[in-house]
Amino acid sequence: MTIPSDMQALLLVGDGYTRTPSGSVLEAMEPYIEPGSIAVPAPGPSQVLIKVSLASINPSDVAFIKGQYGQPRAKGQPAGFEGVGTVVAGGDEPYPKSLIGKRVAFATGVTNWGSWAQYAVAETAVCIPLLDTVRDEDGAAMIVNPLTAIAMFEIVKQEGEKAFVMTAGASQLCKLIIGLAGEAGFRPIVTVRREDQTALLKELGAAHVLNEKAPDFKAALRQVMKEEQPRIFLDAVTGPLASTIFDVMPKRSRWIIYGRLDTDATIIREPGQMIFQHKHIEGFWLSEWMRQFKDRRGLAILEAQKRFSDGRWSTDVTAVVPLAEAMARLPAELAKPNGKVFIRP
Repeated sequence: MTIPSDMQALLLVGDGYTRTPSGSVLEAMEPYIEPGSIAVPAPGPSQVLIKVSLASINPSDVAFIKGQYGQPRAKGQPAGFEGVGTVVAGGDEPYPKSLIGKRVAFATGVTNWGSWAQYAVAETAVCIPLLDTVRDEDGAAMIVNPLTAIAMFEIVKQEGEKAFVMTAGASQLCKLIIGLAGEAGFRPIVTVRREDQTALLKELGAAHVLNEKAPDFKAALRQVMKEEQPRIFLDAVTGPLASTIFDVMPKRSRWIIYGRLDTDATIIREPGQMIFQHKHIEGFWLSEWMRQFKDRRGLAILEAQKRFSDGRWSTDVTAVVPLAEAMARLPAELAKPNGKVFIRP
């Protein structure tokens, strides 16, 4: 196919990191993103050029464009960490060329050429040739959430406790983990902010759904902790909620932080817990897991594709927004609960 010299993209306005964090909500696009035309990038020796079919939007994308993520922005380059598309060109090495014509899920974090564009460059190491049975919506969300779900549930299984805790229970990631847990006989305890999310999550397999906004939340939390004795806490929120949960968890509990949806201060109410109750606080970042456990990555990718193919997993879609309408529509679509938002170039 003929590759144009220029393309439309959503470009980063800021550079590096912000000095004034502004939370996890995308209140408007204009302070962080501007539409524009940019040259189509040329792939390096180990890279491919992808014609993007669909790009996903994750909380990490919002944190990144606002300069609040663990990777600096590059002003004037496209945003977007993840997507699906067709490889149209490859670098000089044999493997990139072998991918030409294939539909792939891809991640762009190491290239700074994001997926919110008509074309994107990605390293072949973070490209996944997709089965024909995987939908574009699932392929565009194949890497960040599914691989994180599989990796973090491995931690839960290794710990040996059947019950575990998750915040942001209605997120796409938590729904995937609930599915894994139910099949393996585990008991997820999840928190939500809306009562209307409770029934769905229980239907998916959550053992307990606790509404953090309910007047009896703290009492209900203490009772569940006493009954279930969970020792793994997978946390996307931090802030006062996470502090409250960790404070009432049993001895030898592990608080694993993988997001910061709440930018309020996270207070450790009783530091003595670390000494006398042997509690631990640690972080999880998928990029580091993929580097550290290369031997597990292939099996995790295959498992994710099988689950999307046979219907055990599916991506809940809130909206698919054309690239030309993204500036006007994305903040409102992202404010809706329970599903993912995609950009179609």
